[in-house]
Amino acid sequence: MRLSFTVSGVADELSDRYGDLLTGSYDCVDRIVLNAYYPLGHSPGGFRVWWRRLHDDSDDQLDNAHLMRLAGRFARRVRAFAAAAGIPVIECTRGERKHLIAEEYLRTHSVSPGVFLILVARAPATVWDVRRSADGRVIGAIAKKTSHVNHYSFHIMDPVWGHLTIKMSGHPPFGAQVILNGHEYVAVAAQGEEIGFVKEGNCLLVSRIRSAWPGSQTPCRSLRL
Repeated sequence: MRLSFTVSGVADELSDRYGDLLTGSYDCVDRIVLNAYYPLGHSPGGFRVWWRRLHDDSDDQLDNAHLMRLAGRFARRVRAFAAAAGIPVIECTRGERKHLIAEEYLRTHSVSPGVFLILVARAPATVWDVRRSADGRVIGAIAKKTSHVNHYSFHIMDPVWGHLTIKMSGHPPFGAQVILNGHEYVAVAAQGEEIGFVKEGNCLLVSRIRSAWPGSQTPCRSLRL
């Protein structure tokens, strides 16, 4: 498994331009996205190695039917886990803002650390088309293609990071993204220090705090436009 990440935040030019309209600011990374994937899974040979490691070093059953069965097994296990733990699973339609669904759920429910909601939606993903000989004994080609498959967003309440999301493709080789929110990190740190604040959208309105982001000493005050 390999992790790569991107970080997004507010551009300094925007802060400079509207600085006279702000009563304060705080220094915080907006969002971190970690891409988790098997590094060899993006080439036909690498995907074949990935499959063999799961099947006693054999690719006798590496075909489209067994790939679909693996995706179906993953889906059934997710739903069985959710049912046993009392976690709601919501099917999302095209265009729905999934983060708004999660935020509304948090407004109306008290959650404990761990997975509290699973959202399912179709989105493009890399899948593999395996072509075998007529007798099925020899793999002729393994072709990469893009297809719309179910993705599962596991919404998690973490003691340090607050609300975070792990979004995972439901089709082999099950690529995933870990989505972290810097404002949630600051909010959890403020609660630990018993510093009062009000959350407005994705920002915090507070009267007195130092940024909880590691290495930063920027004072954090109320942010209003």
